[in-house]
Amino acid sequence: MDLLFLEKLLLSLFFSLLAAIAVSKLRGRRFKLPPGPLPVPVFGNWLQVGDDLNHRNLSDLARRFGEIFLLRMGQRNLVVVSSPELAKEVLHTQGVEFGSRTRNVVFDIFTGKGQDMVFTVYGEHWRKMRRIMTVPFFTNKVVQQYRIGWEDEITRVVDDVRADPGASGSGIVLRRRLQLMMYNNMYRIMFDRRFESEADPLFVRLKTLNGERSRLAQSFEYNYGDFIPILRPFLRGYLKICKEVKERRLKLFKDYFLEERKKVASTTRTDNNALKCAIDHILDAQQKGEINEDNVLYIVENINVAAIETTLWSIEWGIAELVNHPEIQQKLRDELDTVLGPGVQITEPDTHKLPYLQAVIKETLRLRMAIPLLVPHMNLHDAKLGGYDIPAESKILVNAWWLANNPAHWKNPEEFRPERFLEEEAKVEANGNDFRYLPFGVGRRSCPGIILALPILGITLGRLVQNFELLPPPGQQKLDTSEKGGQFSLHILKHSTIVAKPRVF
Repeated sequence: MDLLFLEKLLLSLFFSLLAAIAVSKLRGRRFKLPPGPLPVPVFGNWLQVGDDLNHRNLSDLARRFGEIFLLRMGQRNLVVVSSPELAKEVLHTQGVEFGSRTRNVVFDIFTGKGQDMVFTVYGEHWRKMRRIMTVPFFTNKVVQQYRIGWEDEITRVVDDVRADPGASGSGIVLRRRLQLMMYNNMYRIMFDRRFESEADPLFVRLKTLNGERSRLAQSFEYNYGDFIPILRPFLRGYLKICKEVKERRLKLFKDYFLEERKKVASTTRTDNNALKCAIDHILDAQQKGEINEDNVLYIVENINVAAIETTLWSIEWGIAELVNHPEIQQKLRDELDTVLGPGVQITEPDTHKLPYLQAVIKETLRLRMAIPLLVPHMNLHDAKLGGYDIPAESKILVNAWWLANNPAHWKNPEEFRPERFLEEEAKVEANGNDFRYLPFGVGRRSCPGIILALPILGITLGRLVQNFELLPPPGQQKLDTSEKGGQFSLHILKHSTIVAKPRVF
């Protein structure tokens, strides 16, 4: 059986080689393609650039090949855009042409081949899903409805850290408690539910499954089988694990949250004007026949990954930078004490009158962008970009991290310096008003979670700095801020131990 498989594999490679040469010659005459390293048949540029297509490696390639370049990764065309002007073309001017999503073998499993909102192709299904998700999740009304809950959750964090005897001595891994906070923030919105402690068995199961999903989806390990389909049989074990994790997650969402919420709604809600949580709105859309149960589950899947983890990564980066820059931490503390008064706890409305806090958040999102390449775009049909032909179904990456860290556009971009957003970059906002700075993207496929992420970041960082002096653990001068990148993500490599010395007011 092994010899038969090997024979088929070699024959497939041979015929793929012939096909690739023929297609390459035809395309070379037909298309004016962007520059890039010379591809070889079958493998394209994969053997040259490898699996790790992170933001820094792609920035290095941009220095060599220019603001738009093409990588042929096996059978996939990968176009990388690295200038504000071309980012505007992809995300705004030609937002319809480049408005679809490319997936891969693993994301196809976790999203049911695009039955969600984030990874579905541009079209009627995306418009419907975006509309259904906007009202219960992504409006100012939602922020005002749930901000008291967010403030309550960070109050609980502060109280727990104050009560932990190790926090002010050897230090604690603050991220663990903040992870519980972020789950409670979003599960209050979604299901009107919260978890009492980090030891809650349901919370433990949920975060474990979500963590496994993130690890499997963000890994570069499976790229070879995605780029070169004839190698996909070697991924059978990996994809089997992905399917098992997907099924267990969706079952958990359904059994412990969707079905429970349906029971609550059927027994307690008699007034249609009564306060609804987000899933009530989603279930109403299902009852009207606008979406099916799978769509509902994949909406829950999107929120678990896109809303919880990305905001948590940004909080963790913000804390690490404040620990490593005590002068900035003190300057922020002084602003909070001066504007609000010592001991007066920050609330969501206060975040709008604290310019230095806003600058710290912007600088964290600039230097440590949670999704540095944004979520990949795709053109369904042949298109033009920057004077080049872009073949249909090309994967388009906008290197948003390089846009925000290119020394040609930013003064000393490697420095963590919030003052830049009060001085030379005072007019730049996180909403995409400047195409050099796109932490949430912009245009039709921008991240709608910006409306939740920014206030949560402000409340969380503000309360921690108000109540604690945040320091590295004994014997360390700084926290390790080495990066760990994934298919789209950027988070800190090691979850830091932090000393939190309570302030006395």
